[in-house]
Amino acid sequence: MAKTSAVEKNKRRRKTVANQAAKRATLKATIMNQGLSIEERFQATLTLASLPRDGSKTRIRNRCEVTGRPRAFYRKLKMSRIALRELGNSGKVPGIVKSSW
Repeated sequence: MAKTSAVEKNKRRRKTVANQAAKRATLKATIMNQGLSIEERFQATLTLASLPRDGSKTRIRNRCEVTGRPRAFYRKLKMSRIALRELGNSGKVPGIVKSSW
């Protein structure tokens, strides 16, 4: 079996989250509904636990679109600081100008 990169795993997780979002939301609403019996809520908890872990939104990691680096990530640009510096210095990012004083 070939190893998959972290970028590919993250893409797969995004798809899983998109597919499971509605189901997870209904189960969570059922669990939090105090009007239902404890058995129904417990059954919803078990069903939620049986879903794939990668379906949870918290499993998604912000990664640089250019390099795949997970740290020092700028959300607005979807890039890491290193990729931003390289592309900014070469003039490929609009609005970014290297300054010196």
